Amino acid sequence: MQAFFIILGAFIVLVLGLFIFSLFLSSAIKVERSLVITAAPGDIFPLVNVARNWELWSPWKEQDPNVKITYGEKESGVGAGYSWESRNRNVGKGHMTITESKPDQQVATHIDFMGMGVTKGYFRLDPVNGGTLVTWGMVCDMGQHPIRKVMGLMMDKWVGKDFEKGLANIKRLLKG
Repeated sequence: MQAFFIILGAFIVLVLGLFIFSLFLSSAIKVERSLVITAAPGDIFPLVNVARNWELWSPWKEQDPNVKITYGEKESGVGAGYSWESRNRNVGKGHMTITESKPDQQVATHIDFMGMGVTKGYFRLDPVNGGTLVTWGMVCDMGQHPIRKVMGLMMDKWVGKDFEKGLANIKRLLKG
């Protein structure tokens, strides 16, 4: 019986520690990756501004080639988007909509991960010597729930790898 109370006490201390630790964490999370691609912004822009083109380079499409994708009526620019549904829990289901589109400069998105949260995503295309610096990022609010805030600490590692893979796929497509 003494072992039970020791384990129970340790669990309570762990939960309280997690709660106190989470009070010092920001609920805002930002993940961003960049890659120089030897192509003009005008060559890269259609890959991120046209919803159907995301299939060509998406790291999540690679994780589940059988993901069901449904496109909206608009093909590109503000209002274009798609919904997806996958049995692969790393892909899940959700909806992406382009909310801002500045030709050859920037695309902003709103992504709803159906039950997992909403993020604001973006692509910036900055001309640099030898090509274009492509930056893919996202900003989201993890809320005040202690476990979500702690999970937010790992978002950079988890999502960052997917962003790196997606940027590498865009580079490979353009042979840049």
